[in-house]
Amino acid sequence: MTDRSAVDTIRGYFYQFDLSILSVLKLASLDDSIEIECTEDIDIRTATDITATQCKYFAKTEYNHSVIKDAVKHMVSHFKESLTGTKPKVSYSIKGHYASGQEKLDCDIDVDFLKKHFLTFSEGKGTTKVTRYHHTELGLSDADLGEFLKRFTIDIRAKEFDEQYREILGAIQSIFKSTPFSAEYFYYNNALAVIRDLSIKVTPMDRTITKKEFLERINTSTILFNEWFVEKKGKKEHLAALRKEYFTEFNVSPHERFFLVEVQADSYMRSDLKDIFFELSKKWAKLSSREPSPFCPYIHVHGIPDDELLALKRELSAEGFKLIDGHDFQAADFSHQSITQQATHGNGIKIKILNTLSNVEQTLNWITKTRRIYQFHFGNSYFDYDKPAVKHVKIQVAQLSDVKSII
Repeated sequence: MTDRSAVDTIRGYFYQFDLSILSVLKLASLDDSIEIECTEDIDIRTATDITATQCKYFAKTEYNHSVIKDAVKHMVSHFKESLTGTKPKVSYSIKGHYASGQEKLDCDIDVDFLKKHFLTFSEGKGTTKVTRYHHTELGLSDADLGEFLKRFTIDIRAKEFDEQYREILGAIQSIFKSTPFSAEYFYYNNALAVIRDLSIKVTPMDRTITKKEFLERINTSTILFNEWFVEKKGKKEHLAALRKEYFTEFNVSPHERFFLVEVQADSYMRSDLKDIFFELSKKWAKLSSREPSPFCPYIHVHGIPDDELLALKRELSAEGFKLIDGHDFQAADFSHQSITQQATHGNGIKIKILNTLSNVEQTLNWITKTRRIYQFHFGNSYFDYDKPAVKHVKIQVAQLSDVKSII
C-alpha cells in the first residue's frame, strides 16, 4: 500500500468512527443505542426501529453504481432472511461521500433500477461469461423488492470529512456546554476511544451502547493519549495544542503550581527528568529582585525509587540548583510550613520537591492561595484532588519527553 493510499484508508476508518459518534449523539432518546459493525457498519436501534447503515468514504473517487453494488446485494440478502424470520426486520441505509458523479443517482430508485444497476452482475470472461441476477437467485419477487425499497435509503452526498468532524464538535459543545478545546480534547478524544473499543469486541451485545452510557463514558476529566486521536491530529500538533491551552501565559501569575510527573523504570533516564526540572523552574519560577511576589513551582515525581530521587537531589544541589523538600534536617518529619516558605531572589529556591503524594495533599490543604495541579500520567491517573477551588488538569502522555514538549 502506498503512503497516499494508506492515508486515504486511515481517513476512511476515521470517517466511519466519526459517523458512529455523530449517530449516537443524534439519538433522540438516552435509551436509544447504536451497534458497531453488526448487520452493517453501524446499526441504530430506537424503541421502534433498527437501521443498518453502511458508510463509504471515497473523497477522490467518482461515484459509480458498481461502488455500492456489493453493499446493496448484502442488504437485499439480509432482507430475504428477514422475510423468512431468520434475521430481524430492519431498515437499510447507505451513506457515502464521493469526489463527483452524484448526478448518476439523481432519480427515484424503483424496482427496475434496483435490479438493473445493483442486483445484476457478471462472472467469468469471454465464452465463460455468465450474467447473474441476485434477486432471482434469492427468490424475491418485484413486490418483495418494492418492500425492500420502502426500508432502503441512500445518501451519496454525505458530508465531507472535516465538515462531519465540525458537526460532531458542535454537537458535543451543545450537549456538554463546553469550550471548543474541551469538546475536542476531552469529549471527542474519549468518544473516539469508546467507539474504537466497541469495534473490536467479539459479540454484538458487547458492541452495543446506549446514548446515556456513551455520554457518561466520554464525560471524564482526563486528557487521554488515545493513539487514534493523536494519529488524526498529528503528535506535534497534539502536544502544541495542550501547551497553548494550559501552559502559555504572557504574564505568569504568582499561583501555587503543582506538577505531578510519572516515570517508568523501563524507559527512565535521569537526564530527561532533570530537563523537566530545569524547564519548570525556567518557565514557572519568578525570583527577580524586582518581583513583588516571587514564587517557584512544586514537583512530585511518581514512580521514582527513593534512592534515585535522593541521587537526583544531590546532583541538582551540586550543580547549584537550589531545592527544598520540606525536611529541614536528617530524619525530620515533613513540614508543610517548611515546604511553603516563599522562594525569593535572596534564598534562590528554584523548585520545591514533594517526595510523596501524602506530602502533596498536605501541602495543598495548607495553602490558601490560588492552586493549580498538572498531573502527567502514563496509564491511569494516580492522584485525585477534587475541590472546586483547585484546578486539576490530568494529561496522559506516551513518554516522559512529551511532558517537556507540553510545558
